Amino acid sequence: MTTVTQGQAQDTATGAGEDLVERAYTDPSSIAPRDAREIGKRFFDRLTRLEEGTHEYQYVRNALIEMNLSLVQYAASRFKHRGQQEMEDIIQVGTIGLIKAIDRFELTREVEFTSFAVPYITGEIKRFFRDTSWAVHVPRRLQEARIELSKATEELRTRLGRMPSTAELAELMQLQPSEVAEAQKASNGYSAVSLNAAVNGQDDESDTMLADFIGVDEESFELVENFHSLAPLIADLEDRDRTLIHLRFVEEQTQQQIADTLGCSQMHVSRLISRVVGKLRAGLMATD
Repeated sequence: MTTVTQGQAQDTATGAGEDLVERAYTDPSSIAPRDAREIGKRFFDRLTRLEEGTHEYQYVRNALIEMNLSLVQYAASRFKHRGQQEMEDIIQVGTIGLIKAIDRFELTREVEFTSFAVPYITGEIKRFFRDTSWAVHVPRRLQEARIELSKATEELRTRLGRMPSTAELAELMQLQPSEVAEAQKASNGYSAVSLNAAVNGQDDESDTMLADFIGVDEESFELVENFHSLAPLIADLEDRDRTLIHLRFVEEQTQQQIADTLGCSQMHVSRLISRVVGKLRAGLMATD
């Protein structure tokens, strides 16, 4: 029977460990997460001995990133319901958090890198959702209140068997009803739908758009257009005609009041107004 001394066993384990480190150095993606913890300590130690910016420094840093990508996958798995396309963005953002953790980690902290890195990764993902997911920008306190509101609503809906009232939500969340109402209103800013979005009724091939239901014709637009069209025409009037238009349509004086101001008869004022208005109308027609 072959016997192995304690020293030989240690040498064998050391040799196997060195082989694993060498494999991690040449192919970091092949390292299992269970081995990355111990190997990572050696890599961090090596990183502190290298000059930042050198090729070898960058290589060791990249190896640490690849060995710890499972941490990003773990943190991103909490957001699977957001779809594959957005999941790719989440992983990219989480990787940025991992890189920040690697750059700031120190072995002298005497903490596991996993415990140090996960808050960086999740923090970066949360910041991504806070800054980019809202269709309308709202204050951070209301973004956080929306999350708590969603949890409280689901809890009370399950408990009561119906949608909770604002007062019930306020009691559970320990907020004022007005604060809950503000959070509910802010929640509407999380997502937005285009006014050109199709709305399918009984006919799935209908071209009806959302704007057809909530849009209205704004009559003031035509008024604004008329004002802009009239401005150069009025500027071309003689001083007396501009004064006449101002007194009648801006100060809204009666024809008799205007006649008293101009020192003429009310009948004459009527003829002057008709002439000036006719001239402006003709000018508008000519510009169409």
